[in-house]
Amino acid sequence: MSIWGKIGGAAAGFVLGGGPLGALLGALAGHALFDREDGAPGEESLAFTIGMVALSAKMAKADGVVRDSEFKAFRKVVQVPPEEEANVKRIFDLARQDVAGFDSYARDIARRLKGRPGTLEDLLDGLFFIAAADGAIHDSEIAFLKTVAEIFGISESAFNRLCAGYGGPCEPDPYAILNVEPDASDADVRKAYLYEVKESHPDMLAARGVPEEFHAVATEKLARVNAAWELIKKERGIA
Repeated sequence: MSIWGKIGGAAAGFVLGGGPLGALLGALAGHALFDREDGAPGEESLAFTIGMVALSAKMAKADGVVRDSEFKAFRKVVQVPPEEEANVKRIFDLARQDVAGFDSYARDIARRLKGRPGTLEDLLDGLFFIAAADGAIHDSEIAFLKTVAEIFGISESAFNRLCAGYGGPCEPDPYAILNVEPDASDADVRKAYLYEVKESHPDMLAARGVPEEFHAVATEKLARVNAAWELIKKERGIA
């Protein structure tokens, strides 16, 4: 079953407890938005899912203009069954209209996913994916993403790696995408490449609490990693 079908407003709000994320789902209590079935997702998967929705909605306002295309961009990243799309959009719109600032959502997510830096970077990766969906990452979105990264405790080098990978206003660097120094040996570069490929595998994402509905982000990341590796191989003459 899709994670969306497992989320119920009242039930999920109870699981997440207090904070902006819990309040967001608590606002849905009493509305039959989702099937309340057994097998509810764990708190980490739930925090990732609702956190991605909430921050995507807040980022949609980063340039001061709210468009329906923002949700379409979100849909490029997230697998939402047609029968549940209207319900997910209600959460998106509710978060977008919430008076709580995006930084409060980011801090709540960071608290819930403390000790899981890989999962937090996955979430930031998804936000970059959404920001780039219209063909360009705007300055206002970069400022938004930088603040989220700082709250998540993500390093500047990791931020720049994502920024460059999505064609943002950062110098594209295949070595940065593989998270390895340009003067590294061929063997070390290959090792870094294989590590990044492993980190993009669906099983690794699942282990980090990323629901399968968000695995399109991993597919995009893997494409960037492969492209960076091919470029480096060509430059170095690696067979």
